[in-house]
Formats: sequence, C-alpha cells, structure tokens
Amino acid sequence: MRWLRLFAIPAILAGVAVPLTWGQDVPSPDAPPVSTVPPGDNSAASPLPRETLHVTSNLVTEYFTVRDKRNALIPNLTKSDCSVFDDRQQQKLVSFKAQATQPLTIGMLIDTSGSQQYLLPLEQQAADQFLGQILRPKDQAFVISFDIGVHLEQDFTGNVHELEAAINRVQINTGGGSGQIGIPGAGQGPFPTQGDPKGTVLYDAVFETSTQKMNLQTGRKALILLTDGEDEGSDMKIGQAIAAAQNADTIVYVILIADPQFYGGYGISMGYSGGAAMHDLTLPTGGHVINVGHNGKKLENAFDEIEEELRTQYEAQYIPSTPLNGSFHAVDVACHDSQEPKLKVQARKGYFSIPNNDNAE
Repeated sequence: MRWLRLFAIPAILAGVAVPLTWGQDVPSPDAPPVSTVPPGDNSAASPLPRETLHVTSNLVTEYFTVRDKRNALIPNLTKSDCSVFDDRQQQKLVSFKAQATQPLTIGMLIDTSGSQQYLLPLEQQAADQFLGQILRPKDQAFVISFDIGVHLEQDFTGNVHELEAAINRVQINTGGGSGQIGIPGAGQGPFPTQGDPKGTVLYDAVFETSTQKMNLQTGRKALILLTDGEDEGSDMKIGQAIAAAQNADTIVYVILIADPQFYGGYGISMGYSGGAAMHDLTLPTGGHVINVGHNGKKLENAFDEIEEELRTQYEAQYIPSTPLNGSFHAVDVACHDSQEPKLKVQARKGYFSIPNNDNAE
C-alpha cells in the first residue's frame, strides 16, 4: 500500500497546512527561522514550500559544536569566545549556553536494502546500545527503515524497549531482488509514497523524515543514518534532502558502513561512490560522516562520538539585524580561546527567513 508523499499534495503548494495521517500528534513548533540549500547548491529542483516555516518570532537559534586542532571537543567556551555572523554581519547574541539542555529528538534511519544484508545484525546491536545510553527523560526517538520505500517502524517514544524492538525487527527488503525480502512498514506503517520507487531511496528518507517528523518538533534534533551511502531511485535530489533537513533545523549524521563483498570483494572502492555524496549531505546541516567500514568496534565508537557531540552542543540565539524578506541568510560561527585563535566550528550554514511585512518588498 502506498500513500501520496506530503510534497506531492497540491494543497502544500497553495500554502495550506496538511494534517498528518499517521504517527502521534505533536505540538506546532515555536522554533527559529530555518534554512534551505546554501548558496551555490543547484542540485535542488525547486525550493521547498514556505509553509514549513511557521514561527511566531524572529529569534534564530544556532546549535553548534567546537573542536580544537587535535579534533577534541571544547566544552566550556563563553559568550565572549564566540561570534555569530548573519549575512556577514556580526550579531548581538540574546543568549548563549555552553551546554544545550533542550530535549533531544533522534531519528534512527536504517538502510535495509540488499547491500546491507550481512551488516544489519551489527547495525541493530550498536543502534540498540546507543539509544539506551543517550536517551534521558523528555528525550524521544523514532525508527525508520528505507530500501525500495521509506517505512516508519516506531513513532516518537522515549521508551527504549519499544525502540529496541523496532530496530530488531527491521528486515532486508529488496522487493524481489537479490536479498532477503522483508515486510515494508512492519512497525507502524509505511510513509506516504508515490509511484514505485526502487533501489535505495536514501534521499527520499531524509526528505520525508525531515518534513513529516522533525519539522514538527522543537529543541535539538538529529537524524542518524546507518547506510553505505548509495542512493538508487529517490524522487528527491540530494539538494532537496539537504534543504528539508535544514528547514527542520535538524543535524544529519551518516555512519558509513559498507560490505566489501557486495561490491565485488575488492574493497568498497570498486563501484562504490556513497562516501562523497554523504559528505555533501551532512556538512550543510552541521553534521558529518563517520566511516566505519564493516568494523563492529568502529561502529560502536561512531555512536559514542555522536553522543558526545550531542551532549556538548552550544546554543546561541539572536534576532537578525538584516531584513527578514524571505531571502537566504548565510550563517557563520567563529570561536577562539587562549590557546587557539580559531577553533573548528560545526554548525548549519544558513536558513531562509520568514518575510516580515514591515521589510518585505
């Protein structure tokens, strides 16, 4: 059974909010302006509908992490150590927190296409352990599998046992291909889909979870993808997936895990190109790629690294000094300390502002 994707519904284009037909009800966000594809990225076929940007304040919230030259996280910077630039203009910070404490929402996206058949048990074990460690009271997560379609296995919950059960029941699904055939949407049903996508609809998965799940949440948000990074058959382009994640103010992490035997037994360099695309997908959102090959210990370490980052985030808030006319605002965050004049900052690259009637042309 397939439902029409949210982005295909004409009412969206008319600016009419469309109620979700699956999942639990969540409050409308009171969030800062959100971003889309950064300047220079022409891979998106068209801009995302502006109706995703419903906010009641001009306040922008920027979450970021800071590392030194040895790549170690810096946890105790102060407001005077960091500057935020919006369209190249330094902003006056309304607030600055050295450790973000807002509830955390995590989307766990698991590649269940044929290329992951021998890696899936390893991924399930590590994902179970990660969610058991990171979730605290008021945090929540959901589980998605993606292959020839995008499937909601477990909706928002803070119950670790329910999340583990969902992760452990996902199956490889090639839709009649070379791998084991699973049951799409074995949890709480499939995402809306259109037509008959085939292969590994990775970009569709990021787009749909961002627009239909993360966009309705407030606070800190992250998608974690367990995949070899190869997309086959998505309706969405990579730029549209990036835009959707940025518009939902969501960090995207990719744990790159690939089976060399699937790519001919010559390592993942033969016939494999997922790594470069995943760097392009993650960096504009403030995330990054962690390549673990097919090593179980490296996979555990990757989850530990993501957990440490999410627990060591800074939060800076400001009201943009530049006109809010619906244009793209490039954002840059710069930090320093007594030891290093310029530290490495990991943050989203910008956002689309909501037109202000007083400033709109």
